[in-house]
Amino acid sequence: MADQSFLSWPFFDDRHRDLAQELEAWAGPALAAVDHSDTDAACRRLVSALGSAGFLQHSGAPDGGLDVRSLCLIRETLARHDGLADFAFAMQGLGTGAISQFGSLEQKQAWLPLTRAGKAISAFALTEPQSGSDVASSTMTATRDGADYVLNGEKTWISNGGIADVYTLFARTGEAPGARGLSAFVVPAGLPGFSIVERLETIAPHPLARLQFEDCRIPASALIGQPGEGFKIAMSVLDVFRSTVAAAALGFARRALDEALARVIQRHVQGAPLADLQMVQGHIADMALDVDASALLVYRAAWTKDSGAARVTREAAMAKLFATEQAQQVIDKAVQLHGGDGVKSGQTVERLYRDIRALRIYEGASDVQRVVIARQALSAFGGD
Repeated sequence: MADQSFLSWPFFDDRHRDLAQELEAWAGPALAAVDHSDTDAACRRLVSALGSAGFLQHSGAPDGGLDVRSLCLIRETLARHDGLADFAFAMQGLGTGAISQFGSLEQKQAWLPLTRAGKAISAFALTEPQSGSDVASSTMTATRDGADYVLNGEKTWISNGGIADVYTLFARTGEAPGARGLSAFVVPAGLPGFSIVERLETIAPHPLARLQFEDCRIPASALIGQPGEGFKIAMSVLDVFRSTVAAAALGFARRALDEALARVIQRHVQGAPLADLQMVQGHIADMALDVDASALLVYRAAWTKDSGAARVTREAAMAKLFATEQAQQVIDKAVQLHGGDGVKSGQTVERLYRDIRALRIYEGASDVQRVVIARQALSAFGGD
C-alpha cells in the first residue's frame, strides 16, 4: 500500500483527501482490467472510463476554474497504477485548458461537456518540427481570409494525435514578430486539408502523431481569445499543467519505491533479506527522501496556484525539474535492486523505467526548466 500520510499535510482540504480515497478505490480494479495491446483502443477506453466515473470533471470547468491540487492528486494516483491512464487523463485537461480558461461561451458549450464526460478526446498542438521548445519561433500560419482562417504548416509530437476529436492549435497570425504574433484556435478533427501524416512510436507507447495542414479552413469563430494572444494562452495553460507532470513523475516514483521495498524484504541473499544490507538501506533512504522532497515541491506549486497566484512559473518549473529528474533516479535504483528481473519485459519496474523518460522532455525539457528557474532567480535579485 503506497504511503498516503502526505494527505495530512496542510496543502490539502478534506475534499482533496476524499478525492484521493475515492480515486484509489476506483483505480485498483478499474485499471487492472485494461488491455494495453492496442494503445489507441486502450486510450479511448480509459478516457471513457474516467469520464463515466466522474474524474474528468476535474479536467476543466466552464468557468475556467481548475483546482491544481486535485489535478495533481489524480495524476499522481493514476500514474502510480497505470501510466497510460495518467496520460489519458492529463491530455483531456491540457487539450481543453485553453478553451476552459480563455474560450468563448460557444466554444465551451460545444466541447467541454463532451471532453469532461469522456465522449470526446482532446489534444494540444503546439510543437513544430523546427521549433521544439522555442514556441516563439513557430512557423505554422493562420491567414485571415474573409470569415475564415486558412491553416498551413505542421505540428509534431502531438499527444492524442490521430485519435483526438478536437485540437487546441497554435499558429502564427502575424500581429507582431516572435511570441506576440501567435494565436490559438479550436480545430475539430477531420477537416479538409488536415491530415495525420505520421504516427510516432516511442519507448512507452502513447498515441502520438505528426499533423499537416494544407489550406485547411476554419471559421473565425474558432479563434480562442484575441489575435496575438496565443503565446500568453499557451504559457498560462502550461503553467498550470507543468505541476501535474511533476505529480505524474511522483506517482511513478512512489510505485517504484513500493516495488523496491517489497523486493528487498522478500528477496533473500545468504539466508538474510536484502533489506538487512546497509548498502540496500542506503538506496531505500535516498529513494524515500527523493519521493518526499518531490511531493513537497509538487504540492507547494499546486497550493500556490490554488491560493490565487496569477502565475507559478518558478514553483512549477522547480517541481517539474526536481520530480522528473529524481523519479528517474528512484526508478533506476528500483531496477538495480531487482537485479536481472528489473530489465525483464513485463516487470513493473521495467515499465516504469520506460514511462518516466519522456516526462523529462515534454512540456518543457529539464534544461529549459533550469533556464526558467535561473531567470526567475536573477530577476528577483535584480540582475535582469
